[in-house]
Formats: sequence, C-alpha cells, structure tokens
Amino acid sequence: MEFVCRLGTPDGRVREELREARDADLLRRELEREGFHVFDLRARSLTPRLAFPRLFRRRRHIPVRTLLIFNKELATLLKAGLPLLQALDLMLERQRDPFFRNVLSEIRDGVRTGEELSEAVGKFGAAFPLLYSSSLKAGERSGELELVIRRFVRYQELLLDARKRVTSALVYPAVLLTVSTIMIIIMLIYVVPKFRVLYRDMNAHLPLITTVTLAVSEFLRQNWPFFLAVLVALVLLTQRWTKTASGRQAVDRWKLKLPVLGGIYHRFAISEMTRALSTLLAGGIPLVPSLETSIGAVGNSFVRRKLLPTIQAVKEGETLNQALENSGVFSPIAVDMVKVGEATGALATMLSDFSEFIDEEVETRLQRLLTLIEPIMLVMMGIIVATLLISVYLPMYSVLGQGSF
Repeated sequence: MEFVCRLGTPDGRVREELREARDADLLRRELEREGFHVFDLRARSLTPRLAFPRLFRRRRHIPVRTLLIFNKELATLLKAGLPLLQALDLMLERQRDPFFRNVLSEIRDGVRTGEELSEAVGKFGAAFPLLYSSSLKAGERSGELELVIRRFVRYQELLLDARKRVTSALVYPAVLLTVSTIMIIIMLIYVVPKFRVLYRDMNAHLPLITTVTLAVSEFLRQNWPFFLAVLVALVLLTQRWTKTASGRQAVDRWKLKLPVLGGIYHRFAISEMTRALSTLLAGGIPLVPSLETSIGAVGNSFVRRKLLPTIQAVKEGETLNQALENSGVFSPIAVDMVKVGEATGALATMLSDFSEFIDEEVETRLQRLLTLIEPIMLVMMGIIVATLLISVYLPMYSVLGQGSF
C-alpha cells in the first residue's frame, strides 16, 4: 500500500515522499528510525484529488464569487494580526459551500503539518485559478501575504466585472434570436399546416412562395423527431469535441475571426494576460515565472498557444516587448507601452494601465455592437415573420379577389 508522507528532515527542512508499506504504524516506525520527524501519513487513495471523488466529478473548481469573499475575509483577518492557521480555522467554521469546505479542510491540515499556503493550495490544481497559487507564493516570499491577497482580490474583481459586461451585452441578442427561432418553428409546424387544409378544401391556386412555405412546413412536421435527434447529437458531439485540445483551439480561433466580436474576444484575452502579469510582477515574482503563469491564465487557447514562444524568447535574453511583438498577438501600441514600462522599470504599472485601457475599449466596442445588432436582428426576424404571414395569407386574398368579380 502506498502512503504520502509529510516529513521533517534532520537539517530542518520539510518534504513530501511516496512510500510503500503494509500499514501506517509500521511505516511511521521505519521513518523515525531513519531520523525523520513524521508530520503526516496518508494513504495515497486519500490524496486531495481522490478524497472527494463525487465532489470533484460534480464540480472541479471553486466559484469565483465564493473565492472572492473568502480572500477578502482572509486578508482582513491577517491584517488584524491573526496567525494564518487560526485564520484558516475560523474561515473553515464559517464556510457554507460543501465542496470548498472539504478543500479548505485539506488546506488547513496541510498548513498545520508545515506546508506553505501556496503549496497546500497548489495540490488542488484546477480547483483554484492558476494565478492564485503563484500570487500566494509571491506573498510568502516577500512577507506581504495580506497585501498580495488583496491585490489578487482586485484582479479577480476587475476580471469578473469585464466578463460580466461581455456576458450582459450578449444576453439580449441571444434571447431575441432564441425566441424568434422558436416562434418561427412553431408557426411552421403547427400554424401553417392548418392553412394547407383550408386551401385544399377551397381548391385555391397557390403562388410559388406559398407552395415553398407549405412544403417546408410539411417536411419539418413529418421529420421533426429526426431533426431533434440530429440537433441533440450535434450538441453532444460538439461539446465532446470542444473538450479536446484541437477542438478547443479550433473554436477559439473561429471566435477571433467573427466580425466585430472577434476583436472583442482578442482584446479580452490580451487583457487577461497583461492583468495577470501585472499582478504577479507587482508581487515580486521574476519575469519568466510570471510570464509562464500569466500566459497559462489566458482563456483563449489559440491566443495562449501563440504567446507560448515568448517564454523561451525571454529566457534566451530577448526583451519582453520584442518577444510579444514577434508573437503577432499584441498591437504596436501595446508593444510600445511594454517597451516604455521595461525602460522605466515600471512594467507592472504600465501593464495594469494597459489592461484598464483594453477593458474600456472592449466596453466601447460592446456598446457599438449592441447598437448595431439589436435593430439588425429585429429587422431580420421581422422580414422572416412577414414573409411567412404573406405566404400563408396571399392565396386567401387571391380567392377573395376572384369572388368579387
């Protein structure tokens, strides 16, 4: 049986090892004979990622708002002078989210056995944002954990606000399109067929537009189960495909090519990277590790892949602005701002200012998009509905006109 061992070495260091033994007591005695101080022994099946299998299958990350509230309260407790372990104990008592409570319990136990907070958090991988563990490590190195946590909270608030603006701007057009599509389908499947019976009884001559509309309606009415099954299958296959690396990159690349929206997606990805890099550099983490973490925090996988070569370029001695320019992702003005930041030694501040500039530009483009998309969609839906109504009522006017003569 395998055990995860948290050990204190004779020279005062703390390390973690994986050992095999028949039981925990036997292993503990063996380790103590070797001169180790045993802080903790856990069967490998009870490591953080496997201890709560049902929870991790249901949800693999901490909700942004829950993490935001937790960090605000933790920073307040640390500023008040409360030791980290006591602060975690208090936060654990007050935590209501069952998933986060289990995760926080493991983190608290890790800190109690000698782990650093960043190390305990890092064990949970995707449960926390990639930037979070790196930020905590920066705070632990500089001795300003409370300040770094507050800086991370500010970063999360700005990112959450930007995402909320993007989502809010797209909700109304999406609802309008969905409702209009459902209404048109209902008309074609349930309303239009009634006119087919009426015109057949009247033996009326049908114009081409009416014939086409009735044919489409009849086709949909007879085959709607097939279309529904195909639609469900397409949705499931698309979801499965987009979870693969190639599928995700293809979708993210397609997003960047969309008219108007593509520019918004591109700017938002750049804002994610520059804001994360600014947060890490301000926390005292060196440029290369900060760059690795901030590029990993970019949501768009296509943009992230194009930015990855900048890490190696910077390692080889190239300046950040040159590496970003060669990536083809950053605009000339962005590269110039990074260049000024490097020259003046205020790169973190310049990146933060640039992120705010990008966020304002995204908001402006979203407002512009809304002013265009709403009337365009209304006009398009109106034309489709009007065409349907004309096609079904036109033969009736023809019959009435013939009767008047």
